[in-house]
Amino acid sequence: MNSSTPAPEVMAVLGKDPVLATIIEQGQPLTSSRSEDLYYKLLSAIVSQQLSTKAAATIFKRFTEFFPENYPHPELVLAATDEMLRSVGLSFQKIGYVRNVATFAAAGNLEHATIDALEDEALIQHLTQIKGVGRWTVEMLLMFALERPDVFPVDDLGIQNAMKRHYSLEETGKPLRQRMQQIAENWRPYRTIASKYLWQSLNNTPK
Repeated sequence: MNSSTPAPEVMAVLGKDPVLATIIEQGQPLTSSRSEDLYYKLLSAIVSQQLSTKAAATIFKRFTEFFPENYPHPELVLAATDEMLRSVGLSFQKIGYVRNVATFAAAGNLEHATIDALEDEALIQHLTQIKGVGRWTVEMLLMFALERPDVFPVDDLGIQNAMKRHYSLEETGKPLRQRMQQIAENWRPYRTIASKYLWQSLNNTPK
């Protein structure tokens, strides 16, 4: 096996799926994207919604540069006026969402002790209390920022397309998701790693 092969204990599980084993064998090494700053990552995710990667990066850079030391502390975000936030390229809807995240953080709901104590599904429920933050967004944060090992974003279009291609799935809608879940059961407790290789196989890993 080449340098893209995960740790032996991971391959002991994922290698039982011959389709996935081939994808991993042909893949590139996964790089870490871990971040301890979930608040910052949530803001970035909000700004990035429904935008191209390039446009999102430009607007988020403008947004962060608006604040001292390029960091949007919750109290500073909440003190910023609509006009100030509009000037960096945020829509009124996203201004509301950004403030929702800041309010949530200011209340202590994003403290490391709180986040680390919650299992994956409980954390998804915790963070989707924030208006503007959906399940997919939290799943991406769990997979990339927190590097939780066993997350499977069944509603992600990239994962759906990759599994349709590699597993010759013809279902759509709910039957497709059910079939995907069945296949992914074999990857526990490393569904995150499997998903990252599936994205990579189509060259469209989320940013």
